[in-house]
Amino acid sequence: MPRPEVLERLQSAEEEADDIVAQAEADRDERIAQARERAEQIRSEAEQEARELKEQRLEKAREEIDEECQQLLAEGEDERRKLEERAETRIDEVTEHVVSLFQEDVHAQT
Repeated sequence: MPRPEVLERLQSAEEEADDIVAQAEADRDERIAQARERAEQIRSEAEQEARELKEQRLEKAREEIDEECQQLLAEGEDERRKLEERAETRIDEVTEHVVSLFQEDVHAQT
């Protein structure tokens, strides 16, 4: 093969190799950009899921606290009612006792 032809083929092969390398670098850069974009998307989705889970847990905790509060209020109301009933049944007894003490004091002073 004549020398000029060999040089031409070498130059052609070098240009082809340069094109292949340039294309590979462009592909690499594009894939890196896509990977970064996908990673950002995954991170964003994970953050959104975490926020939603947090809200669900907070709502559940609020509901549980509200239920407990309602239960405590009902128990307190029931206890108050029972105390009132006991107090009402003892009114006559306490009145008699107070009158008796008063009479004792009056007799003791006379």
